[in-house]
Amino acid sequence: MKRFAKALVIFSGGQDSTTCLLQAIDQYGRENVQTITFLYGQRHAVELEKARWIAQDLGVVQMVMDLSLLQGITHNALMDATKSIEAPADSLPNTFVDGRNALFLLYAAIYAKGLGIHDIIAGVCETDFSGYPDCRQVFVQSMNVTLNLAMDYNFRLLTPLMYLDKAQTWALADELGYLDYVREHTHTCYDGVVGGCGVCPSCVLRERGLSTYLAHKAMMVEEAVQGEVNALLGRF
Repeated sequence: MKRFAKALVIFSGGQDSTTCLLQAIDQYGRENVQTITFLYGQRHAVELEKARWIAQDLGVVQMVMDLSLLQGITHNALMDATKSIEAPADSLPNTFVDGRNALFLLYAAIYAKGLGIHDIIAGVCETDFSGYPDCRQVFVQSMNVTLNLAMDYNFRLLTPLMYLDKAQTWALADELGYLDYVREHTHTCYDGVVGGCGVCPSCVLRERGLSTYLAHKAMMVEEAVQGEVNALLGRF
């Protein structure tokens, strides 16, 4: 437990960042956790509504920062609803936003330092992801060094989901007691469809991970029940 430390969670309102937020509340204590959410022109802006609702529901402070300047300097399908979402096998998905996570970490660090916070939590992952280079641990480590040098401050960039696949991320939410909460209140769909479109890469990854986890959980429950039955039969 880190009851005497504070944490800032980069929070989008999606499955991953919400799971990170729930874990941070469990580890640091609700009163020691704050969130920062970025508006950057994302086509799935419904996630901002989800983020606001979740932050209020969980009773944590939320800062919403406008980085919509990104719209004027880079172009991609995640910020342009007229583009079809494509994820070719031999190149980056066209939903990749150049510099997004670098900017998120930079502005989160500036904000965190002003609050006296050292721990910054991000829900990036290189196990189940879309091939984004700024979701890799090597990138996060390099940013950690850069931010510490740039501001002469001891930041810790924490990525608790970095080596978890989506099924394991669902398992973590369940361990925290929030599986249904994450299922019902978070948004993942790139197209901004409430409840998910079911076909974009983000929806497919989310649902595949959930199905895998639920199947595993059902199997474990069945084995536990069978073990109890066998134990009872063994008494006779």
